[in-house]
Amino acid sequence: MQKKPITNKVLWIFAVGQFGWSLLSGIVSTWLVHLYTGAAANEGDTNGLFARFITQNPILASLTLFGLITAVGRIFDAVTDPLIASWSDRAKFKGGRRIPFMRVVAIPFALTTVAIFVLPQFSSQVFNNIAMFILLMLFYLFMTIYCTPYNALIAELGDTQKNRINVSTYISFTYIAGFSLSTLIPSLAGPLQGIAGSQENAIRISIGIMASVACIAMMIPAFWIKERAYIDAKPVQTAAFRSLIKTFKNGQFRRFVYADVIYFFAVTLFQTGLADFETRLMGIPSTNTFTLTVIMTVVSLALYPVVNILARKLGKKNLIIAGFFTYSLVFLITALCGEGFYWGVIVAVSAGIPMAILGILPQACVADVSELNTLETGEDRSGMFFAARTFAMKMGQALSMIVYTSVTVSALNSQYRMVAYIATATCLAGALLFFFYNEKGILGKINAIRAERAGRND
Repeated sequence: MQKKPITNKVLWIFAVGQFGWSLLSGIVSTWLVHLYTGAAANEGDTNGLFARFITQNPILASLTLFGLITAVGRIFDAVTDPLIASWSDRAKFKGGRRIPFMRVVAIPFALTTVAIFVLPQFSSQVFNNIAMFILLMLFYLFMTIYCTPYNALIAELGDTQKNRINVSTYISFTYIAGFSLSTLIPSLAGPLQGIAGSQENAIRISIGIMASVACIAMMIPAFWIKERAYIDAKPVQTAAFRSLIKTFKNGQFRRFVYADVIYFFAVTLFQTGLADFETRLMGIPSTNTFTLTVIMTVVSLALYPVVNILARKLGKKNLIIAGFFTYSLVFLITALCGEGFYWGVIVAVSAGIPMAILGILPQACVADVSELNTLETGEDRSGMFFAARTFAMKMGQALSMIVYTSVTVSALNSQYRMVAYIATATCLAGALLFFFYNEKGILGKINAIRAERAGRND
């Protein structure tokens, strides 16, 4: 049972951790493929800057080694999610079930992110391939150890519908801030190039600076929030994969995940290729991509209060479906775009709308399903519910990495357009699937059980 009231101050402190891990995640998701594959279209561009270190030729049909490594990393990440979630749900640490994990792994998580862009510099591509594989496995493992317990706290700190939507809004804000900051790396590297001696070293130093900021941000909630002071959850007894199976047996959760995994497949294609879309299809210098990210972020943040209000009036489901359709339109515009900075502005402004919606509301949906399960069964497995969602999400992301690196293997503009078309079609499919999610039924049952228990207490 909750001990101290959960205030907006506590929720904002919690949200700072999201800024940290989203910054690290943004560095890898935005720049890993961009720097290690492809080729620069113009002098000074960063596309393919580190490509010579990693094997580029397809190893099977159009499947590249790099695409395979990143996909395996995502699958490994997805498999470890339920293991860490179960460990967290069953934990009996003095500091709580979640916070101790976050404290231990913040520094290794940040260091591994930097190492991914620093260590693969051997003269032998074989050694570089092996180093990249090991580092990516560690990166995904450390991200899981931090993020899985962190995400479980969304449901536990979101003890009311108001707090649930508020915490989802705050972490969406810090997620966008972290991801947006990660796109600033080429702009930060520019002034550092004279000191660093080369463009490559300037990029690496920039990543090191970003990772240091991220590490500090991740440690703020880990050391500031005293979990036991706010949450008094009992450790569960269900084993890891049994708990995962029970979670996926929840019909409403499955309906949510079907749409969610397709969404993450589509949006990962878009995010992975965003720098390439801007530099190659729109002819925008890589140093100007941050400006577009700022525009996209400002539009999204401006809509946060609107989304927060409309979610209570129209329901989360209706807004999420609208977000799916809007993202599909953004992907289609990207597929059809021509050269010019204004194309980037159109995409940035349009993308800000679904970013606001889908950045806030899906976490609240998982928290709803998790709360109903807790009320019905008496077993708080919120960690597993968020891990199961992440498991499905990362499977979609793994497939996305394979598709992106396979489709763009020759780095032709037509191939990048094909990626955008694929994202358009899959996001439309996700919108249609989400119609089957029954939000009204879930909230109705939650309110009925709470009312019944309140009546007993009276």
